[in-house]
Amino acid sequence: MGEALNRNRTWLLTIVLFIGSFYSLTPSLGQKTLPPAVDYIRDVQPILKAHCFQCHGNTQNQGGFSLNSRELALKGGVSGSVLSPGHSASSLFMTRVLGTDGKPRMPLGFAPLLVSQVKTLSLWIDQGASWPVGNSSKHWAYIKPLRPNLPVVKNHAWVRNPIDTFILAKLEKEHLKPSPPADKVTLLRRVTLDLIGLPPTPKEVDSFLADSSPNAYEKVVTNLLANPHYGERMALPWLDAARYADSNGFQEDGDNAQYIWRDWVVRAFNSNMPFDQFTLLQLAGDLLPNATTDQKIATGFNRCHLLNGEGGAIPEEQRNVILFDRVDVTATNWLGATLACAQCHDHKYDPFTQKDYYSFLAFFNRVPEIGTPQGGNKYRVDEPSIIVPTDDDAAKLKELESEIAAARTKLDTYSSTNQAGIQEELRTWETLHSQISSILPKLEAWSAVGPFPAASFDTAFDTEFDPEKKVDLAKSYNGGKLIWASHPDWIDGKIHPLDSENSAYYLVRTIHTAHAMPLPLSIGSDDGVKVWLNGKLLLANKVTRAAAPDQEKIIVSLTAGENTLLIKIVNGGGIGGFYFNVGESTLPESVQSILKIAASARTAAQLKQIRDYYLSAFPPALLKEDQDKIAKLEKERDAFRTNLPRVMVMSDAMPRKTHILERGNYEMPRAEVEPDVPASLTSLTAGVPKNRLGLAQWLINPDNPLTARVQVNRIWQLFFGTGLVKTSENFGTQSDLPIHPQLLDWLAVDFRENGWDVKRIQRMIVTSATYRQTSKISPEVRVRDPENRLLARAARFRLSSLLLRDAALGSSGLLNEKIGGKPVYPYQPKSIWDGLSVTLARDFTYPQSKGSDLYRRSLYTFWRRTVAPSDMFDASVRNVCKVRLTVTSTPLHALTTLNDVTWVEAARALAEKVMKEAGPNPNSRLAEAFRRVCARRPAPEEMRILHRDLDRAMAAFQADPKAAELFLKSGDSPRDSTLNPVEHAAYASVCLTVYNLDEALTRE
Repeated sequence: MGEALNRNRTWLLTIVLFIGSFYSLTPSLGQKTLPPAVDYIRDVQPILKAHCFQCHGNTQNQGGFSLNSRELALKGGVSGSVLSPGHSASSLFMTRVLGTDGKPRMPLGFAPLLVSQVKTLSLWIDQGASWPVGNSSKHWAYIKPLRPNLPVVKNHAWVRNPIDTFILAKLEKEHLKPSPPADKVTLLRRVTLDLIGLPPTPKEVDSFLADSSPNAYEKVVTNLLANPHYGERMALPWLDAARYADSNGFQEDGDNAQYIWRDWVVRAFNSNMPFDQFTLLQLAGDLLPNATTDQKIATGFNRCHLLNGEGGAIPEEQRNVILFDRVDVTATNWLGATLACAQCHDHKYDPFTQKDYYSFLAFFNRVPEIGTPQGGNKYRVDEPSIIVPTDDDAAKLKELESEIAAARTKLDTYSSTNQAGIQEELRTWETLHSQISSILPKLEAWSAVGPFPAASFDTAFDTEFDPEKKVDLAKSYNGGKLIWASHPDWIDGKIHPLDSENSAYYLVRTIHTAHAMPLPLSIGSDDGVKVWLNGKLLLANKVTRAAAPDQEKIIVSLTAGENTLLIKIVNGGGIGGFYFNVGESTLPESVQSILKIAASARTAAQLKQIRDYYLSAFPPALLKEDQDKIAKLEKERDAFRTNLPRVMVMSDAMPRKTHILERGNYEMPRAEVEPDVPASLTSLTAGVPKNRLGLAQWLINPDNPLTARVQVNRIWQLFFGTGLVKTSENFGTQSDLPIHPQLLDWLAVDFRENGWDVKRIQRMIVTSATYRQTSKISPEVRVRDPENRLLARAARFRLSSLLLRDAALGSSGLLNEKIGGKPVYPYQPKSIWDGLSVTLARDFTYPQSKGSDLYRRSLYTFWRRTVAPSDMFDASVRNVCKVRLTVTSTPLHALTTLNDVTWVEAARALAEKVMKEAGPNPNSRLAEAFRRVCARRPAPEEMRILHRDLDRAMAAFQADPKAAELFLKSGDSPRDSTLNPVEHAAYASVCLTVYNLDEALTRE
């Protein structure tokens, strides 16, 4: 029986090794190479960490077997020896992996290893089960990259720059050849879409084809890198990484103004801001000496998080959720590290402890934020934030400030030229105050009218009912059409009920005084309240609450004689009510204390304080006019500032203690930690501050092994669809191994040593022979490298929905090329936001834009987290950090590009353009439409198909002219009514077909 099991085990291993050896065959079948040398760090350790270490690594040694070192692995466990170096077929390790001895297959309870993984482990054991010792076992990504020497290649003629040398060396080792270069039109369309996200115009194509100079392509690249649309294209993946959106998320999905940060990102890319500065400003721009507004705006990167404004949200809990998110987004973007795995316990696979996690979190635990959004209107943000006016807004503010300053100057002039008169009036007022106890004002009984019903609480509060329109209430409330009821029973200092829901009551009383004087009032209301004195509005508070004493405290300025006090109480639901009483003192305590001092004994500061108070509370008539003007202007200025966009930014204004949290529970703090970086990487340089600025400086320090690698990998991903490390979000031990590790390190060092110049490295990539290859795939390469990891051809992938929309707008002539600004609301399905109407606090009707705003680039589309734009189906949800490029071929592509109003309107506009500009010849029109979308001219067979499509559409619309007119009504852009509708609809139908060609949807 044992011999049979051994034979069975050997047979299975033979099959595994045979399958693996098939991929080692050269293009010439029969020519065989030796199995490649297996590297423990690169090939074996990731498999063990992913599938074995949970039970046999770190502190776990189930069955007495540990993989923590070669010595322990060779020692084996309770079942005896596990590894037999040089003999995989007789190793118990492989027996358990395959499950061939009647015992459970490992890993227990999980899916079996892949055939390729079994092959790797078998070859490793057969080659001696080598195992590095000491620091050499450190994961490759945690070792500082050094610039490798350029490898030796045979085909020197193919090489255009160092990138090609590394790619070609790998291809020659694999006995593969690079693909031929792409044709000029395909290459132009590719690089234009990659660098600015728009298709080339026919004029640009013609110009490139006509330029026969050796550097014609390089000139195109230079122009594209300088194009203002470059920054828009480069911003898109960064917005996904920063989880940017225009709303907060959750049920109470308030809007924000983070688009101000979005525009900063576009400007930063357009100006080719070095990546190290890009890092410093976004992580710690506010901590730079004399930080500018622009530098503070940059820190909006870490304020693009979700904000939970739901009623049950606990602010401190939400603040910690935001902190956790901030750690994740920073670690993912700059380190490619899954640091979030250490939030509850030490990382299972990478060398990050829970202490590392909370020490990293401590860098961010100083922001004076509450954790929940504030404000009850459309825009809801959490502090800190800054106001960022547009140029027009700034000019308006400057104008208001100038008017206020001029009025103040006039006041000062009056005060300085009327010193004697003012001093005399002040002495009279002081004498009057000393006798104030004997001349308290007389308050008549209350009278009331109401209720005045309304459709809602808001309407009742905002509507000016008749009592508000009668200024001289003292003479009119007993007569006229308003019937006022007297209420001598309403005693001051008590709460009195008022019936009726969603309605307004008005209360009025006359106050008599022999002399002008201030009078403090205490008011309570259920719910909203407004207060007028002598027709002047002094208080307006739209609030829902039960009436109680001292909810509103105001001081009114009575004039000598008769004064009319009017109060409006607005009840939202249930029984309403109000409270009223006269306050205890007519003067601030500080003023009262000074008045007790003889005038001759007062200090200069005390004299000024008394004088200033008197002039503000009891100004002479001429002075009061200017004071009222200042108050009006200040109110206008403050209201204007309130409506200006506020972008959330970072600040260290509230230092807090940071603790390790038990299982990540904010209510279970444990040991206190200080801000620090993961101990397994590099340490903070001496003298670097232990704050976000120090963290940013550590990230871009030359000794940091990750930042440069992670960034060049993301840049590579942009142009090839996949990074050199496929798992661009994870460079840890569970990551995908780079198939070109030397190229990755060479690019990382080159990027860092050449000033972190983004455009420079992008230029190097797009001008390489590797990038310029055709994307057409040969049968041999399809078998040998189906995922194009060896890069024996150019990448070919479906454009994202955002770029597809931009390309349609650009090729049709509809595109509004404006850069930056507030988000816009292009076409969306009817009632798309209606499900958000969970409260009467705001209207969630989708506010579709008008005019040219409908045709802004997708970058500027308003992004609501709870209901993302429906035509951007494959984009990030923008709730969490996402750095890996998503390439899809979902059926939603066709559903959108064949039916969405954007594409149907673009087809109509394109048809109109070619009908008017390409002449009457159908061949010219069809060829021009095809060229505007696909850049190249259609082949004869393609022209035949386009003609057939046109003939069919023409026949269908001629049979049903109303259908043609209905088809042409898609979209808000005006149609040239001089064009024959049947003919126009037929060409529009063909154009829509062209937009849906695979070539049109694909970046070739």
